[in-house]
Amino acid sequence: MKLKVSLLSLLALFLHLTASAQCAMCRASVENNVSNGETTIGAGLNNGILYLFVMPYLMAAIIGFFWYRTAKKKKAKLTVR
Repeated sequence: MKLKVSLLSLLALFLHLTASAQCAMCRASVENNVSNGETTIGAGLNNGILYLFVMPYLMAAIIGFFWYRTAKKKKAKLTVR
């Protein structure tokens, strides 16, 4: 059991290091394109960041809505009997 936890912790550490390197790559890409006079990639990058920011909250809201609706139907069904 301790071996599994150790391996998963080590894997999470490596995944975290890989994820944190992405920001530097994006920054270098934007700086390179801006220095060449192309400014449209920055807007596309910002749209991608907003998309990644909104999706988890939107999914949680949809799941919460269906959960609420199901609970409301169950409660209505129980009060009718």
